[in-house]
Amino acid sequence: MARLLVIVAAAVLLLAAGATAQQQGCENATFPAGRSFARCNTLPVLDASLHWTYHAANGTAELAFRATSGSAGWVAWGINPGGAGMPGSNVFVASQSASGVSVLTTVLRSTAPALDNTTLQFDVPVPPAAEYAAGAYTIYVTVALPGNSTQQNTVWQAGPLGAGDILPHPTSGPNLQSLMRLDFLSG
Repeated sequence: MARLLVIVAAAVLLLAAGATAQQQGCENATFPAGRSFARCNTLPVLDASLHWTYHAANGTAELAFRATSGSAGWVAWGINPGGAGMPGSNVFVASQSASGVSVLTTVLRSTAPALDNTTLQFDVPVPPAAEYAAGAYTIYVTVALPGNSTQQNTVWQAGPLGAGDILPHPTSGPNLQSLMRLDFLSG
């Protein structure tokens, strides 16, 4: 009987710890240089989170996208102003090179895009920056929300690097589920 009570007590403690960790989610994230954000979402796939502060006065969102990845990988986050899904998305891609972490901005025109460093279809008043620490990339950027709308179609992704080049991401499972409509006002 005593053994059963110990097992039940241990199970209750594990459940409580799991519930607490789930509730805390992205809210425990810390950022360097005093950066902080008003809201966050733990994204449903690819071990990623989005942190942001919406500025109603000028229709911008200051944000940090964080996703775990090996140093031989890349991560990306973006907005699709014209629809849902990858084609048409305006994205920020972080990866490592010999000179450090860099951010590429590009518009994905198809499901097999050319990753050219292009101007996005919305204003980016603060140039993007990125870092790699503790097994995760973080992309920092401020964007003018397209159409001055707080509701946006967002996408995120992760994939491998090969000889320093960004290679295609897997085309199954979580990599095909990495999109959601997000309200930057309410979360």
